[in-house]
Parts: sequence; structure tokens; C-alpha cells
Amino acid sequence: MPTFLFDLDGTLTEPFVGITSSVQYALKGLGAPVPEADELRFTIGPPLGKSFEILLNTAEKAVIDEAVRLYRERYAKVGLFENYVYDGIPELLTTLRNAGHELFVCTSKLRPVAEQVLEHFKLAPFFSKVYGSEADGRFEGKVELLAHLLDQQSVDPNGAVMIGDRMHDLIAARENGVRSVAVMWGHGSREELEMHKPWQIVETPVQLGDALAVA
Repeated sequence: MPTFLFDLDGTLTEPFVGITSSVQYALKGLGAPVPEADELRFTIGPPLGKSFEILLNTAEKAVIDEAVRLYRERYAKVGLFENYVYDGIPELLTTLRNAGHELFVCTSKLRPVAEQVLEHFKLAPFFSKVYGSEADGRFEGKVELLAHLLDQQSVDPNGAVMIGDRMHDLIAARENGVRSVAVMWGHGSREELEMHKPWQIVETPVQLGDALAVA
């Protein structure tokens, strides 16, 4: 029976307001130009440090670390609650668990924060464990994170499916020999997702359920 690995932001929940507002807060705190929220949509999904490298046009670790610190200062208090669960997701997860599938979260978000989000939105009981990045920088990259999950849980890559909304999810799946399903309700464009050749692309949680039923 397949094991299903879910991204969090843009796949289970819609974090646009919380993430973009916290990025703006960090940029303002550094005295850097602050783009409009829509221009920051690309920051949802990738490792946070990589996004700040682009926004600040620097690879200087101290500057990026301070941007990440400021981001987390706001996000931990306010941003994580500026979020909502996509319609149909609780029903999908209920169906998958009732069918006997084991579910995990695989997110670039800090693991303790991801756990807090899932608890807040009452999604935590559906998942056996949450895998995310660590405060010391470990597992920030999705390829490494997914490899760690597969190893720790002794999951056969041939019997796993990664579900996500950005190319990072699809690349991690491919590099680890895992099939992937791309979801269109998140923040990756169809062009971005098609470029990385997922096993399937779905438009709704109902379509995702149909795809996973034959995985």
C-alpha cells in the first residue's frame, strides 16, 4: 500500500498572507525595498534563505541569517495563523487514513512551526510524523529532507508518492526515486510544474484523491 508524503504550504494550507507579510516585515527591518505581496508569491515553497538571497541580492550569510531571524520573529507570533486549510483537504486525508495509508508531512518550513500549524488547524492526527527543516540549517533542502524521511521511516521509494505545489517537491521526488503529484491550487504555475514532469497534475483535492486511489 503506497505511503503518501505531503508538502504543507500551498498543498494542505494557504499561507500567502502570513508568509508574504512576514517577508515584508523582515525586509522593512533591514531597511531594504519592500515589494507588494503579490511579488513575493515566489517565496512560498523554497527554502527561506534562498528567497532572501534573491530579494536582498546578496549571498552574505550574516545578512541572510538576520532576514530569516526577523521573518521568524513575526511568523511565530502572527504569521502562522494568517493561514487556512484548503477546502476538501480534511475529507481527503480522512479517506486516505481510513483506507490504511500512512501519511507524512515533508516541508521546508521549520519542523516545530509546521507541527504547530498542523495542530492549530487540527490536521496533526492524520500524519504519522512531520519532517521539516531544523533551526541549525539541516534538511533545508527538499532533496535532502525527503531522503532523510525515506531513510528514517524505512519507506521504499517505489511505494511512495510526494504531493506538492512547487518544483522543489517534484525535484526532490525525482532525485529520490519517488513518484510525484503536482497540485494546481497552490503557488506553482502549470508551466513550472509541467517542466518537472510529475506523475500527475491535479486541479482539486477530489482529483487528487482519484489519482492516489490508483497510485
